[in-house]
Amino acid sequence: MQLNKNNKVKIYSLSVTYLFYSLMSCYNSFQFQENYVYQGRLATEETTFVTLREKLYSTSSQVYFDEEFVERTATEQTIAVSSVRNSVGIDERTSGWARAQAATTSSSSKHEHPEFSTTDSELRRVVNCTSDYGVQKLPQAIIIGVKKGGTRALLEALRVHPEVRAVGNEPHFFDRNYERGLDWYRELMPSTLEGQITMEKTPSYFVTNSAPKRIHSMARDIKLIIVVRNPVTRAISDYTQTLSKRPEIPTFEVLAFKNRTLGLIDASWSALRIGIYALHLESWMQYFPLSQMHFVSGERLIVDPAGEMAKVQDFLGLKRIVTDKHFYFNKTKGFPCLKKPEDSSTPRCLGKSKGRTHPKIDPDVIRRLHKFYKPFNMMFYQMTGQNFQWELEVDGNSPGSRD
Repeated sequence: MQLNKNNKVKIYSLSVTYLFYSLMSCYNSFQFQENYVYQGRLATEETTFVTLREKLYSTSSQVYFDEEFVERTATEQTIAVSSVRNSVGIDERTSGWARAQAATTSSSSKHEHPEFSTTDSELRRVVNCTSDYGVQKLPQAIIIGVKKGGTRALLEALRVHPEVRAVGNEPHFFDRNYERGLDWYRELMPSTLEGQITMEKTPSYFVTNSAPKRIHSMARDIKLIIVVRNPVTRAISDYTQTLSKRPEIPTFEVLAFKNRTLGLIDASWSALRIGIYALHLESWMQYFPLSQMHFVSGERLIVDPAGEMAKVQDFLGLKRIVTDKHFYFNKTKGFPCLKKPEDSSTPRCLGKSKGRTHPKIDPDVIRRLHKFYKPFNMMFYQMTGQNFQWELEVDGNSPGSRD
């Protein structure tokens, strides 16, 4: 059968229309959602901390009472900057009709799939068509603690690795901003390519009771990194940071005791309570196995940063790219600085807030604090299978002079 000219034109027009809608359909097919529902495991094991916990919980728990308002403000600013940056990036990478179609798809999905709501037991991942530029994903690894343990130094060293993308500021999602939802949290994350790991660090997670369950609900297979340090040194460093911002606060010795004459340690003071690592770790072990946790020695991170980084990279499944060539010890600050092996410029050190000189603390107070922490340290060693040897500190000397 022969087709006349008009019929040929109609068939050609229909073919073009079909091709157009096929392309639009292809665009939509790259936008998908996955719903992961995780349930926190019930802890069934008998606790080994009954006696110690009863003593500690006899006073009200006060965690991070001296949180910095500056840090909270910085987090809010990061949210705004991230939102603007993401919007600009999308505008540059997509055409007008693609953006309009994406908006329509997103709007209809909210009505057609109401089950994809963001709660503490659900994860909704949205992948767009800009795979060449990376996508924003929820973190696969988090540095959860501890404050003044060396978390910033560790994060900056990890960011040198080409397969690691991390948020600069602390999101505080699982302790302060959880009600904002996982979509809000994801938008804070940097875009990553295939094979790259998304990370963030918020040290206060380790001492937040609700954080283990919330993180487990997001991703039960997530990897957790905890940087720990001699709890006495950590407490002094914590106090030093607060003192730099609030010079009017009482002395360390006054805050550390309820009654110094009787030797009663004030375990409700956050600077001391954070260092009871065994107590906090117990909550995490109810939801995560030790195989998903890696403990970094804050002391060894200073004297042997390359050695500690090798272990961290192994734990994350990364190639050992960050090595001793990336570090230079700064005698003035008292800790290593980062540098690129191929770069001859001055090594990059952490800011002025790092490396403060500690105030001189009464040696008797330090001895009493070591005695207070010793049983908790022993339990922590048993739980982690690692001996951090904090009891080898010389009596009468401050276990550290800088934070």
